[in-house]
Amino acid sequence: MIEVEVKARSPPDVEAKIAGLGGELMGVETHLDLYFKSPSRDFARTDEALRIRVKEEGARLTYKGPKLDSETKSRRELTVRVDDPEALEAILESVGFSRASVVKKRRTKYALGEAVLCVDEVQGLGSFIEVELSGDEDWADQKRTALEILAKLGLSESIRESYLELLNDSEARDG
Repeated sequence: MIEVEVKARSPPDVEAKIAGLGGELMGVETHLDLYFKSPSRDFARTDEALRIRVKEEGARLTYKGPKLDSETKSRRELTVRVDDPEALEAILESVGFSRASVVKKRRTKYALGEAVLCVDEVQGLGSFIEVELSGDEDWADQKRTALEILAKLGLSESIRESYLELLNDSEARDG
């Protein structure tokens, strides 16, 4: 599956704008994202990620491949449910992976047609809006839709960096 995603900094009135477009509240989630380093390659250099996400409905292991274009965060994504995230982390560490970073956020999700709009309050970074759609190998229509929704929200910025990359950049600047 290709996750087609665009992200921008969230203005204070973004949830009212989402409602004005017909977005329907899906719910609020708390995410604890544990990112891992590989023993065999540098994920920052290869533009990949391996993450365990823990939230109210359970945990998931996700692999994210390199970004597929220069405008969005669209990438191949593979996800599986995890019954025991602590045991999975121990397994990963046993075969050489190590925890690289932790990202914590509160996510408010809205449905708008086939898109999911996420208003994220990311600890240490602030507020963002993500527009997500699922695609296959021919994902140009989903990309166009995601960028159009962002424009309808009055946003032209498209941040390609992940929250992990933004946090790492912030930490490097703050020294």
